[in-house]
This record gives sequence, structure tokens and C-alpha cells, in this order.
Amino acid sequence: MSVLVIDDSKLMSRLMATMLQQIGYTDVDHVLDGATALQHLKRKNYGLVISDWEMQPMTGPELVAAMRGDPALAAIPIILVTTAGSRDDGAWLSGADGFLPKPFTPAVLQEKIEEVFSRSEDEMRAVGA
Repeated sequence: MSVLVIDDSKLMSRLMATMLQQIGYTDVDHVLDGATALQHLKRKNYGLVISDWEMQPMTGPELVAAMRGDPALAAIPIILVTTAGSRDDGAWLSGADGFLPKPFTPAVLQEKIEEVFSRSEDEMRAVGA
């Protein structure tokens, strides 16, 4: 599965890509902003997007809204990553499939990915797909 990581910090973007590779995701691309992410998403079939919440000029929630508004991208699972310590900042309202507070370990990242995909499979079964 291809994964796209978006973070305006080069260091954090590379760190997340490295963590993903450590837990078995070998097809990982990373970009530094939401606009570039949308271009990548239109050119390649990604199975997961992991995006920082706080970016400029397009925030993580704005990226989520753009993806959910595009039928070709709407079904891609999205995990938002933020330095905020709780869901009270509205991350859960953004339309993302998961929320991951920084800092995190590769094991925590893997748990979150598994949780997002497990929930997606449960939802598909619930609607009879």
C-alpha cells in the first residue's frame, strides 16, 4: 500500500516516512504542503494519507475537506497528526479517520493505522458492502 505523508517540517516528514518504513510500509512518499499533496494524490493511487494538522498555506483539516470533496479521493483514509494533547482541538470534527498526537513511536503509529483500517472494515460490513 502506498502512503503519503504531509508535514511542513522536513524533519518531521522524513521521520514519519522512516517510521512507516520501520513498520513495513515501503512505498512512502512525503511532501511539505497540502497543495503539493493534492497534486500527488491525483497522480498516484494512495491507500493512506498521514497529514500534519498545522501547516501553511493549507492546513490538515483544509486538506481533509478538499479530499472529501473530490469523489476520486474521498474514500482514502486520513490520519491527522498534531502537537495538541487532546481531541478537544476539533481534530475529530475534521472528517479525518484518525487522530494522532505528537510525539509518537513507530508502535503507536502502527496501532493507529490498524485502528483506522479495522474501523473502515467494520463500517463496510455494517452497510452490507
